Amino acid sequence: MGVEWVLVCHGLVTLLVVISFLCGQWPIFQGTFVERIHYFLTGGFYDYLLRLVDSLCGSRGINAILSVEYFCYHRPNPILQLIYVAILGATYYFAVKSSFSYIPGYYLGGSHRYISLVAVCIGVVLFILTCFSDAGTVNTENVSQYLSAYPYDNILYSEKECSTCRITKPARSKHCSICNRCVARFDHHCGWMNNCIGERNNRFFLAFLLWHFLLCIYGTAAIGLILAGRLVDFKVIHILTVYYGIENSFLSLAPHVVQWLLSSYNTQILLMVFLAIVSLLLAGFFGYHAHLCLTNTTTNETFKWQDYLSWQRKLKEAKASAEALKAGSRERKAPQSKWKSFFRRSPLEDAEAVVKTNMYDKGWVRNVGEILHPLSTRQSFRRSKVHIN
Repeated sequence: MGVEWVLVCHGLVTLLVVISFLCGQWPIFQGTFVERIHYFLTGGFYDYLLRLVDSLCGSRGINAILSVEYFCYHRPNPILQLIYVAILGATYYFAVKSSFSYIPGYYLGGSHRYISLVAVCIGVVLFILTCFSDAGTVNTENVSQYLSAYPYDNILYSEKECSTCRITKPARSKHCSICNRCVARFDHHCGWMNNCIGERNNRFFLAFLLWHFLLCIYGTAAIGLILAGRLVDFKVIHILTVYYGIENSFLSLAPHVVQWLLSSYNTQILLMVFLAIVSLLLAGFFGYHAHLCLTNTTTNETFKWQDYLSWQRKLKEAKASAEALKAGSRERKAPQSKWKSFFRRSPLEDAEAVVKTNMYDKGWVRNVGEILHPLSTRQSFRRSKVHIN
């Protein structure tokens, strides 16, 4: 039973870490150990490390840590790319080593040996495309093309010059401090890809997330079918019901089946749980970016809209408060019925009516088309570039 408890504890700890990392800042976890774990994972550990290094090595140790931090977080580097390759390679290796001997099986045909390899290779190809394709670098040669493709909305974007590149910044572009370049329709800089995600490679990034989500689902289902086939091959259900007298129901059989699987196929179950957890994470990331795609918004613009709407809401609240004070002073001079004042709408409630007007949202069909076929690659904008020049 030792191995079974180790696997159960491993699954619970993994689930706790994932929930704490992703959701620890939610109000429901405020003041709980989940919030403290979230703080430790997202910054507290690094603070404790700096204090420890400072006490042991002094300023030299701190400078060494800061130089490593600068290389890892502020300059292009292949560390996360290598980690991705290691995770993918190790996962596929353990899947082959632990499960391919049971293929073909009762539920899976021998073709899945080759289907899985092709699926992994497609994932690697999408990874390479996202990593090494141009995100949409803006320079003096193509700036007019991007200026015609993305007009200014005068809300989030207005005409200004990039202080680093010394060119006019097209709307929706941003200068990436890590890559040291302006990127059209900038979404974010992805450390896993060691590349910016922008106008020209957003399609590859979305395809990468979707394919790896499907790949993890496929791996989870395949291993589950392999284990189900082993139950049939060894007639586990028949033995439990006939020889041990266990009732033939799911609730009665489940604990015994799980115990048998954990004792005989713990590696496969551990791998299946890992793939299931990763698939949930990828589903969340893909769902978020798919929503941005359908609304023609970027991650960068999401934060810009939050700041803009917050500022507009505060401005409306201030105006509503001023009007409420004026109305209150007039009411003191000419008092009205208490019933009228009770049912009257408060001017402060009008402050919540802040509208987000995204001129780039052209309907989900055209928005998806803009991702699949970027504007800067279309002939119409190439002709407008020639016309502007």
